Amino acid sequence: MTFQQVMFSVVFLLALLAFSVTGSPVEVRNSPITLPMSRLAFSNITDLLRNDEARLAAFEEYSTHGRRDADSPPHPIVPLSHADLGNTYSGYTVQAGIGDPFAIYDLIVDSASATTWVGARLPHVSNSGVNTEEPVAVNYRYGSFEGTIWEDDIFFTEDIVVREMRFGVASNMGGVNADGVLGIGPTLTGLGALQDDPEQTIPTVIDCLLEQGAIRRPVVGIFFQPITANAAVNHGELTIGGTNPKMYDYLKYTDITTTAPSSLYWGINQRITYGNTLILDYTAGIVDCGSTFLYLAVDAYERYKAVTGGILNPANGFLQISPQRYDRLLDLEIHIGDSNWKLIPNAQIWPRSLNEKIEGGANDIFLIVKALKTRSGAGYDFINGYVFIQRFYTVFDGAKRRVGFGPNMFTYALTN
Repeated sequence: MTFQQVMFSVVFLLALLAFSVTGSPVEVRNSPITLPMSRLAFSNITDLLRNDEARLAAFEEYSTHGRRDADSPPHPIVPLSHADLGNTYSGYTVQAGIGDPFAIYDLIVDSASATTWVGARLPHVSNSGVNTEEPVAVNYRYGSFEGTIWEDDIFFTEDIVVREMRFGVASNMGGVNADGVLGIGPTLTGLGALQDDPEQTIPTVIDCLLEQGAIRRPVVGIFFQPITANAAVNHGELTIGGTNPKMYDYLKYTDITTTAPSSLYWGINQRITYGNTLILDYTAGIVDCGSTFLYLAVDAYERYKAVTGGILNPANGFLQISPQRYDRLLDLEIHIGDSNWKLIPNAQIWPRSLNEKIEGGANDIFLIVKALKTRSGAGYDFINGYVFIQRFYTVFDGAKRRVGFGPNMFTYALTN
């Protein structure tokens, strides 16, 4: 834990203890709530790829077995959640305080699942909460979370409290480098979690804050700072109930796609070009803060590989290009709605300061575009992961069923 994280935890704990002692009522506010996020480190390329492959496999299973009707979610829904919640390039956590005795939990922010749960690393013991004994389970590709539903207050700051929220407490979950998950996906992605009533959803943190009048809109804004070798300065922000205008220049929105299965997540339509070459025609996919890379359907990936001159490195599975090829690399243009978002050449490569983590040489250049296992037309032909979100402020708007993007301070940065 960094010094900044320690100080935040201390201030957070003191403020909440003061609240519990004074018994002062919570001030009702409905302006957006901005919470700091801390990045989880990963140890090696195996852990990194395992995380993303698990999410892709879950999505594949969802697409194969789910109903193809955008208005009828498949049952049960398979969440695009972490196989190993620790050791990820893209994992970010927020801190939440729960229980009596009071404990602070680091929860991974997951935009592709709606279920919030704790107990993976720090056991949940509370005299203030109620164990409803309702069995809850979320299946992952490389494991599962099983437990029961509890009702208890969850504190995000001294004056932002979700009263009597229903969340899972794990009784069976191992190998996790965080305390649980904060699900900010659409509410329907929680279908199937309640074992005795699989057609019933569990209200998300966003749902609860909206119902309690703490926020006005079911909107989430996400800011990620590009990764560097100095982990102490890598951070993010999660804004609930709106956006943080300080983090972007302007916003452009696009509607949630009607193409299943992407329509049940934060799914959008887009096309991708590279110079005069069409990489991916107008099609559906998802925006996912828990996936690391920019994933493309196999045929689109092959076209990108051809125009960039990328050669698959067998040691790490990345496309590698020479310095000369990098000097000639063009912008990768992602057309969403009436907007055109450009990933500059530097945004298309892996941070060279972290090459050692992926078994590369100090001066090697690796591309961050990877392949899905299906060709275009599957209903999920791309995933705009962390490498895209770090360059563009991203907004999930549940009220208007839309996703927004805006240039941030790192859109054109040469951090990689």
